[in-house]
Amino acid sequence: MMFGSPLLSGLSSFAPGQSGDSIGASVSEVINPSTGVSLARLSMQSDLQVLQAIDLAKEGLRITRTTRRRGMMLARIAALLDEHRRELARIICVENGKPWREAEGEVDYASGFFRYYSEQMNRLKSRRLRAQPRSHQWTIHYRPSGVAGLIVPWNFPLAMLAKKLSAAIAAGAPCVIKPAPQTPLSTLALLPLLSSAKVPKEWAQVVIGDPGMIGRIFCEHPDVRTISFTGSTRVGKILLRQTTETVKRLTLELGGNAPLLVCADADVELAVEHLMQNKFRCAGQTCVCVNRVYVHESLQATLVQSLVQRASMLKVGDGMRDDVHLGPLINRQGFDKVAAHLSDALERGAQLQSGGMPHVTPGQSFGFYFPPTILSDVPQDALCVREETFGPMIPIVPFSTMEQAIEWSNASEFGLAAYVFTASISAADRLIRELQFGHVGLNSATGPTPEAPFGGMKQSGIGREGGIEGLMEFVETQVVARDLHNDMS
Repeated sequence: MMFGSPLLSGLSSFAPGQSGDSIGASVSEVINPSTGVSLARLSMQSDLQVLQAIDLAKEGLRITRTTRRRGMMLARIAALLDEHRRELARIICVENGKPWREAEGEVDYASGFFRYYSEQMNRLKSRRLRAQPRSHQWTIHYRPSGVAGLIVPWNFPLAMLAKKLSAAIAAGAPCVIKPAPQTPLSTLALLPLLSSAKVPKEWAQVVIGDPGMIGRIFCEHPDVRTISFTGSTRVGKILLRQTTETVKRLTLELGGNAPLLVCADADVELAVEHLMQNKFRCAGQTCVCVNRVYVHESLQATLVQSLVQRASMLKVGDGMRDDVHLGPLINRQGFDKVAAHLSDALERGAQLQSGGMPHVTPGQSFGFYFPPTILSDVPQDALCVREETFGPMIPIVPFSTMEQAIEWSNASEFGLAAYVFTASISAADRLIRELQFGHVGLNSATGPTPEAPFGGMKQSGIGREGGIEGLMEFVETQVVARDLHNDMS
């Protein structure tokens, strides 16, 4: 039975074959990670059905809309997201687990991408060079890149889809969307809103099925020219290998291991305020949340005291309750990773300042709540420093020199986000210049915004999302050089 929502009531008309009624079809069950309640049973599509979705999206390339019309579509989608904000947040909350007030913020973030690109359509108008080199007239056109495969993660199921889909619609590139199996309802709830905004159905096909099978088809199919993926570096490398024969455009937002540096002259309370807002969003299950804190040794005690006090005020529980700040981890696998990182750090000599290992009933399959956990004096070789924990745990590592802080921060194959707190402009300039991260917050731990490009260095990804750069990921540039000596009627 489908989770009760007016946005999902017409599911079969927007996503044929997704009702869960197909005889003999494999079924994917969507579970509320807080309560274990079954929200939906969805039919998983076969490889033939995925191929059919790609064929339909290819037909969408023949459906042309002016830049003005596409801009109007995007503005209408943004308005519809605003109109249905509360209901979309409820859907996100029950399938992802994050607090519903936090989920409302995700809807606002998603709306921002559609609104931003609706205002950027002039960027895609054809233009001519003022100069006429070689006695030619040079015209630059921006064409849709082709069918795009969008692979969406579970931690921001609506916002990450909006980040990709808004740019694709702006470019006129039809999409085949694969939501995460844990959180497909946010994607399905968006479909009737796209229809209301007059987006052709060929431009937004949804496929639900085996992730490996769908990813392989996206990589090997000649008509899928662009793949936009947000997820683990391990899967990103698989996509890279599988596209070597078809030479596709890949936009990959992969793993992170974000450091936050608190220099000796930093405002500790400001750092704590931003750290609290950044770290515990989605129970620490975000690629840009702080994964390790490097604090000057003279400030560690002050920082720890303030963090412990603030963390003690956070309530963990079902995200549908008004007084809850942290929901559950998405599943047992996520819980076990946080638990392993905690145990490893303690074994290596870290000091537990708050939180700790919660009790989990053997065989439990939902409700994996982990308290806000703060560790001090964590060694640099601890797993929670070397790897992305993806949970509500803050390891604090003291440093003595700026050189040491820079070296330790960069001692990772990841380079997605970093945060710096200092009162010195010269220190900030040096840190930002030497830190190998695509996004750096200065006296701030804010994440990305629709108006600016976002992406990683090193093994944190390829390409950018958001900003004009994100729009161009779905565009092919075509240059026409016309010989001015040859008259044309």
